[in-house]
Amino acid sequence: MLLRIRPAAAAAPSLRRISSTYSARSSFSISSSSSPYALFPPTNIFTAHSLHSTTNLSESTTAQIAPDTPQESEIIFVGTGTSEGIPRVSCLTNPYKKCEVCSKAANPGDKNKRLNTSILIRYSQPAGNLNILIDAGKFFYHSALRWFPTIGIRKLDAVLITHSHADAIGGLDDLRDWTNNVQRNIPIYVANRDFEVMKKTHYYLVDTSVVTPGAAVSDLQFKIINEEPFVVYDIKFTPLPVWHGKDYRSLGFRFGNICYISDVSEIPEETYPLLKDCDLLIMDALRPDRSSATHFGLPRALEEVRKIQPKRTLFTGMMHLMDHEKINEQLIKLKDSEGLDVQLSYDGLRVPVTL
Repeated sequence: MLLRIRPAAAAAPSLRRISSTYSARSSFSISSSSSPYALFPPTNIFTAHSLHSTTNLSESTTAQIAPDTPQESEIIFVGTGTSEGIPRVSCLTNPYKKCEVCSKAANPGDKNKRLNTSILIRYSQPAGNLNILIDAGKFFYHSALRWFPTIGIRKLDAVLITHSHADAIGGLDDLRDWTNNVQRNIPIYVANRDFEVMKKTHYYLVDTSVVTPGAAVSDLQFKIINEEPFVVYDIKFTPLPVWHGKDYRSLGFRFGNICYISDVSEIPEETYPLLKDCDLLIMDALRPDRSSATHFGLPRALEEVRKIQPKRTLFTGMMHLMDHEKINEQLIKLKDSEGLDVQLSYDGLRVPVTL
């Protein structure tokens, strides 16, 4: 399973099993105040770079692709923002202070407009594409409406859950549109601790016997995973356990030479071997100046990039202090100074991969 960064990269390494913190040991199925740019000196010139010539979809695009026709496999950034999204309503309604990033994000097509962090793996096969979504947060409907018709995504073949916060599972109810009108059900791959949360937050999706007869809700097939590799169709996923705040476990996922870690404040030592020989690292970077209690900031994220040494890194999960153009024009300088290929991602970014 290879990431293609035009040209193709090296083959995937073997993945070492790590110890599990869950009681379950195997998978089973259940039906049913600082300156925002303190890190970098200001600059007024944005430099484009050929290494980042991935596809961008404009919101104004009207041409549509036939749904799920075989094409090149790719990763689609469904969302790259925080739980509250960007622009913030509070910024746009503040009469005393203008937020530069939120003001930009209010313009159609601006890359600072960000909804809940999520990616879709579009796996091309001769019989048609498989679409595997990672996280369905509370803005999932809006993200799907924004991108799926233009890209040509109709069905969802599986959903993987990183953790049980609202920005990762708040959109599970919206999957009813798919299970009522497109397909019979959707498998949801989720850790047991997060499934226990879903029993409370989405009890009617876990136990559909409580639903009023005749009411249409999402038909989800919950598949409990632990911290050992599992297979979705023929793609091997290796969980990447990380801390998302004190004593709160979240999962990233490795598939081939692609490593995805969306919500992280600390990477345990036992997870680093699973990140070895990573071609593409997609990682959390909340703000430009410092980390928070639950997320890497850009300085810490760059430290981790230097330690992990991926071939390419795309940051995600950015708040409104992260100006897409201003931060990227500084990050691109690290290619010459340190050999680091790092950039911010954005909603609608499409990265071709070989799976």
